[in-house]
Amino acid sequence: MKVLFNDKFIERDNPKVDIEDRSYQFGDGIYEVVGVYSGKLFKMKEHLKRLERSANELNISLPYSLEIIERKIEELRSLNNLENGIIYFQISRGTAQRNHNFPSVETKPVFVAYTKEMDQPVEQQNEGVSCILTEDIRWLRCDIKTLNLLGSVLAKQKAIESNCYEAILVRGKTVTEGSSANLFIVRDNRLYTHPANNYILSGISRGVVLDICQHLDIEVAEETYNVDKLLKADEVFLTGTFIDVVPVTRIDQTNINSGNPGPITKQIQQEFAALVG
Repeated sequence: MKVLFNDKFIERDNPKVDIEDRSYQFGDGIYEVVGVYSGKLFKMKEHLKRLERSANELNISLPYSLEIIERKIEELRSLNNLENGIIYFQISRGTAQRNHNFPSVETKPVFVAYTKEMDQPVEQQNEGVSCILTEDIRWLRCDIKTLNLLGSVLAKQKAIESNCYEAILVRGKTVTEGSSANLFIVRDNRLYTHPANNYILSGISRGVVLDICQHLDIEVAEETYNVDKLLKADEVFLTGTFIDVVPVTRIDQTNINSGNPGPITKQIQQEFAALVG
């Protein structure tokens, strides 16, 4: 299997990351994960636009134009004959002597990408999943898709240890999102989701759902809500790359919609499935 290391395609076992790469020592970098359905990259341009924004927010120079990155990612998909799964790609600020401040402008960013065959979580999509509530301890720039994911890792591990699919994060009294997914609730046929500000990552799949709701004339309110409103919701669902739309049927000890996926969630799932083919 080939991986992309800077501008070259090499065997997966061959790439070596320098011990002083800033992604390794500081998490100083950005990344994207794009879904592949039947050999097609889904919403690649939206992923690249977000990559560019993340780079700008962290003052990281992209090593190549977005057009070249897109072409290289598609070539990687083709070389590995990836039909269904994900492509992960990241850019670190580069390799330099360890100092907290940025290295010199001559330091070149390091670009890597690899493919992963995956099956969609069909059982979870059909039957729904259980989640836990936990404190959102992440930093205050969750809108940047940075490599600094330890807060999300700790939350996800807590969910796994509780035999749950996902951790739903709460900052103060406000529900934000999942550890690795965006969150929607339904009350009285109206959708609610946290505003796309610095407290959440505005997911590409989240944007697809917003477009679907506009197409279906489903009202959406991008506003904050608390745990009480979450637990009293008619429906709850998660969105994310390659999980698409996953119903939440239980949160801690509370069943949502009597433990069943709701009708609006199913409707949105159907529309999402039609888009990805």
